[in-house]
Amino acid sequence: MMWKVFTAMMLMGAAAGCAAPAPSGAPQPSAAEPRQEGCNAESAQHLVGQKLSSVLVEEARRATGAKSARVLRPGQAVTMEFNPFRVNVDVNRSELVTAIRCG
Repeated sequence: MMWKVFTAMMLMGAAAGCAAPAPSGAPQPSAAEPRQEGCNAESAQHLVGQKLSSVLVEEARRATGAKSARVLRPGQAVTMEFNPFRVNVDVNRSELVTAIRCG
């Protein structure tokens, strides 16, 4: 018997979600401002040639607007998937930044 009551309540809740739209005179919710997301490597090119540090990696992440950052060293195995929200900091064997790019 209890499951019948529960089922009836669930069906009533689902039907309530199908209610008619608000009249045209009612205020409509405003659309959120579109945010620029992703990575813009151009804004961090001033870091190329500098010595690698955790501060530099964080500065590259912030400057590019990326959500994450990774350091790529010569000969290092890396995943090849493109991630538009990640900045890659390429360094040489001397730990100098050779490139900053998105992906």
